[in-house]
Amino acid sequence: MRDLEANPAWQEVDLGLPLPDSPHACSVCLPTWNSIIGYEEGRPKILKRMRTGYPRFFKHPVVERLFANAKAEVATAQEEIIVLPTRASVQRAHRWVERRAKTAIRITSFHGLQVLVVPTKAKQEADFYWRFSGEIVSSRQAQDFLEGKLRSGTKSHLISRALSKISGATPDNTFIFSSGMAAVTAVLRALPGMLEGKKTLQLEFPYVDSLKVQEHFGHGVVYLNEATGESFDEALMRIRQGEFAGVFTEVPSNPLLRTVDLHRVSKACEDSGTPFIIDDSAAGPHNVQALRFADVVTGSLTKWISGEGDVMAGMASIRADSPVASALRASLQEDASECAPLYIADAEVLLSNLKGYSKRMKTVNASGQALAAWLAAHPAVAEVWHPSLTHRENYEAIMRKGGGYGGLLSFVLKNVKKTPKVYDALRVSKGPSFGTSFTMACPYTQLAHYHELEWAEGCGVSPFLLRVSCGLEPLETVIAAFEEALAQA
Repeated sequence: MRDLEANPAWQEVDLGLPLPDSPHACSVCLPTWNSIIGYEEGRPKILKRMRTGYPRFFKHPVVERLFANAKAEVATAQEEIIVLPTRASVQRAHRWVERRAKTAIRITSFHGLQVLVVPTKAKQEADFYWRFSGEIVSSRQAQDFLEGKLRSGTKSHLISRALSKISGATPDNTFIFSSGMAAVTAVLRALPGMLEGKKTLQLEFPYVDSLKVQEHFGHGVVYLNEATGESFDEALMRIRQGEFAGVFTEVPSNPLLRTVDLHRVSKACEDSGTPFIIDDSAAGPHNVQALRFADVVTGSLTKWISGEGDVMAGMASIRADSPVASALRASLQEDASECAPLYIADAEVLLSNLKGYSKRMKTVNASGQALAAWLAAHPAVAEVWHPSLTHRENYEAIMRKGGGYGGLLSFVLKNVKKTPKVYDALRVSKGPSFGTSFTMACPYTQLAHYHELEWAEGCGVSPFLLRVSCGLEPLETVIAAFEEALAQA
């Protein structure tokens, strides 16, 4: 285990391939290996083709217009701005950015929205707050604002009610946020141990910003890359000693789809009263019942639960009988309503998308397991990661009755030098998100860790790893696409 060092920022772009039929799509296309490298290295040929991207990383054109209007009205030529949804959010951003940038900044109002105004030299820190906190203004909210039709009210309680039927948490213990990272950030802030200055513990290699949130909004994070063997035993001992404000893990992890021994972690956390936080974004609550072991479950509603790539949202659910339930409930309720609320128009879209969730997952689960098995048997493939193949016993300990192993998987080739050719030849949508109704693939490590590839490889994540999110296409169509592409290997 070690304390985490800072990771660089990364962004995502759209290069013009088909996206979901929505002006508010969150999906991104990166069609070739060279386009990915070109963007990461800032090549003008790639950059000039950018249109949109994942909202926390790349502002939607409507959001950019909102920012431009706000800047023209409230900032000078030597200042930059970010627009935030609430007073609570902009106040937190003010404290965070001012401390990091070591410069004076200010808050102002822009016709009801909140604006953080910073010197140009502090722009990167302000953008980092937007990205890491997940407390964003959505494209629907921005559009309604610009058209003079900004709406008040909430429908998050309806989402809580619908999700409680799937997750096992009661509606009053289910909190809805503007993004998955906003939910994670809110949980981190709510941990009692944060007041004592304790660090958090991350088990298994996670999604990159899950580490960033703990590092930048907490007191630092201790990170155990692979939760097995003597290092895992040491981590459990340190948990039992009450060293950490909270223990975080993903079920399964992203992108290696591994699952820790949740029985042992849960017992160690129980012994010391340390909150155990599980993120189930990679599998979703249809497949796993994370509240069996966790005090709090976080999850992205943008992915499998929405299934359409056209809305961002997140949730945090508290186990009703958790010893820290009462301590967390008030804080999460306040953050969900006062800091990062889900805009009512986004809530309406999510409620509509939710109706097909369980049916979609049955198809996705079948395709994911079949494709993982097919790839594992392919002579050009060196290794496949999928819960049906990776830490299967640990995953099945949390798998819901009627659930499956999910549609997310990763693989590497035996001849890794052939990976760019295989990726270029793969006729599926190509982008860094997952959970859409259409199959997606991406060279995950190149996107998430381009400037630290050696570090990621040292953690067991190959620079040539390809991650796949299975959609709803006929399985034979998906396998045919991979068979054609793997002919290049």
